[in-house]
Amino acid sequence: MCVAIPGKVIELEEGEAVVDFGGNRVHALTGLTPVAIGDYVLVHAGCIIQIMQKDEAEELAEMMQEIEGIGTSPI
Repeated sequence: MCVAIPGKVIELEEGEAVVDFGGNRVHALTGLTPVAIGDYVLVHAGCIIQIMQKDEAEELAEMMQEIEGIGTSPI
């Protein structure tokens, strides 16, 4: 299963954006939606699929961090 992740566009190149995911920078394709530097976006399978409002992106990122902590206690 793949999950779409929220991030912030920090650079644009031809057909690609560099998206910051809490310090991790990843190249994502921009062909599905036009974006600008500073946009908060949702990335799925290496493609930007949606522009988001900042507060929505931050809320989703927080929820994902909480989920990561579930079930990770040592055995």
